Amino acid sequence: MPRTGIASAVPDELLPVYDLGRLAYGPALDAQRAHHGEVLAARGRDEPVIGRILTVEHPPVITMTPRPGVAEHLLASPEFLAERGVEVCETDRGGDITYHGPGQLVVYPIIDLKTAGLRVVEYVRLLERAVIDAIAPMGLSGFRDPEATGVWVSPAGGGAEAKVCAIGVRVRKWITMHGLALNVRPDLDHFGLIVPCGLSGRPVTSLARELGENCPTLEDARSAVVDALRRLLMESAAGNGEDA
Repeated sequence: MPRTGIASAVPDELLPVYDLGRLAYGPALDAQRAHHGEVLAARGRDEPVIGRILTVEHPPVITMTPRPGVAEHLLASPEFLAERGVEVCETDRGGDITYHGPGQLVVYPIIDLKTAGLRVVEYVRLLERAVIDAIAPMGLSGFRDPEATGVWVSPAGGGAEAKVCAIGVRVRKWITMHGLALNVRPDLDHFGLIVPCGLSGRPVTSLARELGENCPTLEDARSAVVDALRRLLMESAAGNGEDA
């Protein structure tokens, strides 16, 4: 069912949001594929839609793409991971290796890029912008790194720039899958099990680490990101309609 309680000026029926709750990675991937099929079918009926947005919180899981060299970025043994209840799954998104777990907001937009009027690179930049816009009112200034996809912050205590949100997508028939993972209050120690996104020496942070007692709840972070994402997608789709 579409999620309720997310405040937005965008009518729910134009870009619905579905909350999958706490769900393992495999079933969540199946849900993405099912929604992808529905969005594709709408286009086939000549009734194209912008798409829909899925939100989820995963149990501890490391996801890896089949690209050469990615396996080297998994630093823990299968036995060590099993003892700590961390699953390992292969994924078909772009990118390298990443971690998902409790306290992390994962957003999977299933978007028809043709309807939204976006090219793939523009779409990735839009995901980054949505997160940057969402965390700004929380008191955190996020920014892009031209050499590394995602959203980065300068830690309040100084030190190297740290990634607060990872992004990885797949596009099939011009409809997106996968999306973004914003670290709200996850166990950051779990990122030590991998070389996050294959970027050696690049630290990972969270809203909780940067904002302390001012860190939003996962629900509040979800509302902020989804609202920003829906607004930007609707603006892009409206502009595409004007150009048509």
